[in-house]
Amino acid sequence: MANSSQKTNHEPLAGYVTVRGAREHNLQNVDVDIPRDALVVFTGVSGSGKSSLAFGTLYAEAQRRYLESVSPYARRLFHQMAVPEVDRIDGLPPAVALQQQRGAPSTRSSVGSVTTLANLLRMLYSRAGDYPKGQGIVYAEGFSPNTPEGACPTCHGLGRVYEVTEQTMVPDPTLTIRERAIAAWPQAWGGQNQRDILVTLGYDVDTPWQDLPQKDRDWILFTDEQPVVPVYPGYSPEQTQRALKRKEPPNYMGTFTGVKRHVLHTFATTQSALMKKRVAQYMLSQECPTCHGKRLRQEALAVTFAGLDIADFSRLPLKRLADVLGPYADAKALSKKAEAAAPEKAIVTQRIAADLVARLAVLLDLGLGYLSLERGTPTLSPGELQRLRLATQLYSNLFGVVYVLDEPSAGLHPADTEALLAALAGLKKAGNSLFVVEHNLDVVRQADWLVDVGPQAGALGGRILYSGPPAGLAAVAESQTRRYLFDATKPALPAPRPAAGWLQLRGVTRHNLSNLDVDFPLGVFTAVTGVSGSGKSSLVSQVLVELVAAQLGQALPAEDEEGDPLERAAPEATGGHLAQGLAGIRRLVQVDQRPIGRTPRSNLATYTGLFDPVRQLFAATPEAKKRRYDAGRFSFNVAKGRCENCQGEGFVMVELLFLPSVYAPCPVCHGARYNEKTLEIKYQGKSIADVLGLTVDDAWAFFSEDATVRRPLTVLRDVGLGYLRLGQPATELSGGEAQRVKLATELQRPARGHTLYVLDEPTTGLHPSDVERLLLQLNALVVAGNTVVVVEHEMRVIAAADWLIDIGPGAGDEGGKVVIAAPPADVAGAPASRIAPYLARFLSG
Repeated sequence: MANSSQKTNHEPLAGYVTVRGAREHNLQNVDVDIPRDALVVFTGVSGSGKSSLAFGTLYAEAQRRYLESVSPYARRLFHQMAVPEVDRIDGLPPAVALQQQRGAPSTRSSVGSVTTLANLLRMLYSRAGDYPKGQGIVYAEGFSPNTPEGACPTCHGLGRVYEVTEQTMVPDPTLTIRERAIAAWPQAWGGQNQRDILVTLGYDVDTPWQDLPQKDRDWILFTDEQPVVPVYPGYSPEQTQRALKRKEPPNYMGTFTGVKRHVLHTFATTQSALMKKRVAQYMLSQECPTCHGKRLRQEALAVTFAGLDIADFSRLPLKRLADVLGPYADAKALSKKAEAAAPEKAIVTQRIAADLVARLAVLLDLGLGYLSLERGTPTLSPGELQRLRLATQLYSNLFGVVYVLDEPSAGLHPADTEALLAALAGLKKAGNSLFVVEHNLDVVRQADWLVDVGPQAGALGGRILYSGPPAGLAAVAESQTRRYLFDATKPALPAPRPAAGWLQLRGVTRHNLSNLDVDFPLGVFTAVTGVSGSGKSSLVSQVLVELVAAQLGQALPAEDEEGDPLERAAPEATGGHLAQGLAGIRRLVQVDQRPIGRTPRSNLATYTGLFDPVRQLFAATPEAKKRRYDAGRFSFNVAKGRCENCQGEGFVMVELLFLPSVYAPCPVCHGARYNEKTLEIKYQGKSIADVLGLTVDDAWAFFSEDATVRRPLTVLRDVGLGYLRLGQPATELSGGEAQRVKLATELQRPARGHTLYVLDEPTTGLHPSDVERLLLQLNALVVAGNTVVVVEHEMRVIAAADWLIDIGPGAGDEGGKVVIAAPPADVAGAPASRIAPYLARFLSG
């Protein structure tokens, strides 16, 4: 161990958390002592074991101890982490984890609900609002669209109504019923059954829908009747009528269901997300005519405060909200007359407003003043969501707690990082400990104590290289973090490349972008900068991508499909157009942080396509040929190859009374996912399950003779993912890892040129050494004749770009404009740019 201050005895130390024998994931039987009441930063390359120590060991153990103190029934309400692999931990206080995660995929989850500010606001309106003359009191729950008391009765609190029309159910009326004019009916047998029933009922299924009598069309689509009739599949209409007259025994009795009834019933009752998505496309969405999208009953909307109803109040940016509430918090907005008439109301108004203002101040300090209370959590970045939770903790005034944070600076502009550091200092000052996993050097430099894990990722990591005050890391030669923290040499940057043309966007309108004109250079590397909420992602990841995709006739990947389709916010229309420049682009590739799969069946090997040649290698072995096993035999999704006990999952769910269900390795295949016969086939001494257990780095060495498999593996290593296992489930990957897997999948394709690559913060979760590797890959794309546009806060990437577009100057209403568009050296000297001073400091070394 590389630090003299590191204690090696096995006795608990006063004021320290002592960890002995930590073996979680790749940790190699680690002993480490970490001070309490300090800002402790865990550093190391991606996959080195930082998170395994901070979250998988320290937080998991703290949570386990806490849950042991509560009743078994209460434990069911918690998402319990696995018991960590560790011999002993002493001196560990209760812990709160603030991790990077996407918001709940429902419009019912919002900034107001996450921060609990919505509850206070409802109380304010209920107790201190201005009521119309003669109206009785509306209690706090009556101001929530998520309660029966508050929800608008027409749209049930969704703000939108959904109807099923003839046009949605029958998109092409030139088709006959037999030709599947009724698109909303089930596919395959279900739809055929309904068509056969219509033949029995005497309806014409061979005349174009538009030529059928309206009376017949209305009955088929909208009837609530459910007649049960004999069905003769395969008979023509004439044969069917003859069979009915002869009272011929039918094949079966069928029940007719009107099309609208089928759509609504399926949507309301199906457990299949795919079915729900399918029928949702036949439902038209429009603003609720009763509440006009405000989601509340009229009685609640009739109550105002500061002249606004609660829905309009919740739509204000938090910064504006604080301005409106400020005078009430100071009791300045209350007239003496009003105070004398209702002194209790005046006291309630002042107290609730003061509480709201104090809570809002924390959010504003963290750079979140551009958000509104009604903003849905699905639209927030993981970094924004983590800072919202952090703000709630800052106001909770807990004492003696360990806060474990996962890259709190993710998605933060350097100017906002300063506010974050001030917030963390406030938590520490209040008597708490902060254990932070972080790559941002500005945060690392503020640490009281560093724990550097490494030296490499995966099996080559998992050791504590250093644990002590930051200055001591300078002497640790093995540390990858050391050279970035202490090497002050100015980065060597190439001269910016000239543009090969310009992609011109005109009249762009979306969120806070209003009638914006902006030009993106072609054939070069462009970075788009700006504070959180300035409009960068709206411009690049939404408008640019949507306009280019539409012009190229290219379909965009479907949005995150979790949650109830009706509870998603209505898609926003994009204003603006492409004026010119598309001639230089033939293809668009958007590399975002959305998951690469929703189930453990999707993994690194299947997503990148390298699993196909691997299975072919196994199928080509002499033993597999002898047994006539094809490549499909080596898929864990196919019945002939997988373990039938766990259906190829590798684990089984064990139901525990009063406790959350736990997943245990399958007792038959022991987690291998395949049946015994399949595992008997070996390629160079390894079974297919052994290969899936290899890391990318190990597989790269193992498949040294096979160029087809090695190519995707090389690219995965180049983007810093050498530590991931080939069979690593998609559900275990972070947003940054998922994005780099997508990038690697693209990079391994044959170079075509004239492609526009759009990336949103690709350095999320990357150590500075991995950032350099990523930059090499992005630069190679440009050299091959492509255009690369990234949204970024990482200074290394910004300085290495050929062109910068700085959006701002502020967030929300104070942003949405192009502050400057120029090469990095010019932006560094721009007085109006918020990034300029940080860029100038970086360039000067």
